[in-house]
Amino acid sequence: MKKSIIIVLTLFSMVFACTSAVISGSATVDGRPLLWKHRDTGSLENKLVFISEKGYDFMGIANVKDPMNKDIWMGLNEKGFAIMNTASYNINEGVTCDVEPDQEGLFMRLALESCADMNDFEELLRNSSGKWGIDANFGVIDAEGNAAYYETGYYDYTKFDVNDPETAPDGYLIRTNFSQTGKGDNGVGYIRFDATSELFAKQDKFSVEFILREATRNLDHGLLKKDIANMKLPKNFNDKTMVDFQDYTVRYSSASVLVIQGVLPGEDPKNTILWPIMGFPLTAMATPVFFSSGAELPEVITTETTEAPFLPTASLKLKNELFPVLYDDKENYIDVAKLKNRKNTGYYQILMDKEIKILEKVEEIRANPTDKSILEYYDWLDNYISNVYEDLLPCEPMKYDLPRCDDEKICK
Repeated sequence: MKKSIIIVLTLFSMVFACTSAVISGSATVDGRPLLWKHRDTGSLENKLVFISEKGYDFMGIANVKDPMNKDIWMGLNEKGFAIMNTASYNINEGVTCDVEPDQEGLFMRLALESCADMNDFEELLRNSSGKWGIDANFGVIDAEGNAAYYETGYYDYTKFDVNDPETAPDGYLIRTNFSQTGKGDNGVGYIRFDATSELFAKQDKFSVEFILREATRNLDHGLLKKDIANMKLPKNFNDKTMVDFQDYTVRYSSASVLVIQGVLPGEDPKNTILWPIMGFPLTAMATPVFFSSGAELPEVITTETTEAPFLPTASLKLKNELFPVLYDDKENYIDVAKLKNRKNTGYYQILMDKEIKILEKVEEIRANPTDKSILEYYDWLDNYISNVYEDLLPCEPMKYDLPRCDDEKICK
């Protein structure tokens, strides 16, 4: 009996949660569709990669411990086709299929290599019936302005067209870890779904900045209606204030975020900007990149080895400071004082203030992007992020030769 309980608890702990949205151009401030995925996973070290091997070139997020980049968890290709997923835990219930499970990452890589638009993706789905271990909500946009979710099981899929007013009357759809076509309430993520739905309902038009800074870092609980961000704040950084931390959009297992901003009709999709947050969203800053730069990416978010880039590593080090409990379910308890406090010295407060400069910088480059200006921006970004985290990181040595606290620095 005891062994059975352990197995059940282990399986439950392996259920990782994601929050996502597909937003039609009709609902955005500039008419460009948006694709958003807040990724939760056991693989906390992620990287941004550019792949030019077969089929279409594409850019996406992969696990650091996947040196061949076999699995892509969200991305965009040269034709302007973009895809992400959330795992669905109720869509294949009671259905069996003699295929390897959990193949969503492999499938999305194939889609990025082979699909120029939504029609290609639907053909891929039709040809994949019974061949892939898939239980997912796939979100897709393309350069023609199409935007949709595909609730996909082993044998079939259901399309939810975000441009259809009857399907998406407000111009967007949200998915967490259950499918509308799934069975009953057997999925997970209902509380995160409610929190995100309430936040979105307050918006008239959607922007990248809103998704990055409000939706992604939403600390309002969908069930308890308890907003950590607006609670009575601790006096200072050392005024330890522990709060339970379960079922928020941001979770202990949050590893990366990507917002993909589509294009207007006639725009070159290679000029698309991707807006990743590589690391724990409360301790990592956004690092916008231009698809046109190809394999030339900021060093702080990419790697060709199995060692994590600087930003995810630095983010995880700060995250450890937020979760000081070393016993029981440590991931369920966060020290708010180190996140936000009345002295404005919390990691979240400092990093959100510093992030504004990055968003302003990329808008400057966007006005007149050239190969030279983009690479100069990447150099600036590497230096800026390294300097910001140098002042925040604990004093223990980092794994590699990027900035860290020295012996004379007074560290928190």
